Amino acid sequence: MKIKRKIEIAVISDVHLGTFGCHAKQLLTYLNSIEPKKLILNGDIIDIWQFSKRYFPSSHLKIIKKIITMASNGTEVIYITGNHDEMLRKFSNSHIGKISIVDKYVTELDGKKAWFFHGDVFDVSIQNAKWLAKLGGYGYDLLIVINRFINWCLVNLGKERYSLSKKIKNSVKGAVKYVNDFEEVATDLAIENGYDYVICGHIHQPKMIIKANKNGKTTYLNSGDWVENFTALEYQFKRWKIYNYNKDKLSPFFADEDIKEMEIKDLIAAITIVDQNTKKSK
Repeated sequence: MKIKRKIEIAVISDVHLGTFGCHAKQLLTYLNSIEPKKLILNGDIIDIWQFSKRYFPSSHLKIIKKIITMASNGTEVIYITGNHDEMLRKFSNSHIGKISIVDKYVTELDGKKAWFFHGDVFDVSIQNAKWLAKLGGYGYDLLIVINRFINWCLVNLGKERYSLSKKIKNSVKGAVKYVNDFEEVATDLAIENGYDYVICGHIHQPKMIIKANKNGKTTYLNSGDWVENFTALEYQFKRWKIYNYNKDKLSPFFADEDIKEMEIKDLIAAITIVDQNTKKSK
């Protein structure tokens, strides 16, 4: 019997299907563990920038098939375009069954306004020198391939994995400043427009923090990526959580301290559902 978790919203971004850095098997495991009412794909799901007919393994195809299956089973799928899949922007505001393609998405969550977008609109390097950004993308992909080999060696030696790109991002002052500036611009705009939540991807930095200025406050959320961090955002019971595959695996959505606040019927509904295929097989 397959066990799934019911959640209102799941947000994933920066999957980069079609590149060596993508960890499709881990993402497929995660998608198989949940049944969201709404799945928001917040950009860079398919890496059209670096797409090659020579590399698109079956595990990557399974992600696309899984998303289509989820939509056919009733999940509303919102595909928000990013810079690596910007070619899809010519199809913005198109609908195919339960799948919508948009450049941004605004909705209300339990009386609060939420603004979803990928985040590349704030990236000056992409807006002014796209060729340079694409070159950086290839360099990043090469770094991930090298990092995979290093981690393979470390795992076989019984040591912990190591992220070269994280080390570089966290140690280079320019990279740290870029992330901080990105968050600042996103939250300032969200506050100015009255959004309670601003949800981005793009910078591969999972985060959830309340930001405030003289005009008000908002909650900034970033879904991270499935290249290095293996993270997603989940919304349930009027709150957000960063799901981390390496730490959470298939653990329930709630934390122990939250159980006391739930009614037993809500708790049962949140923990499991019986897979439809299991019912049919009986």
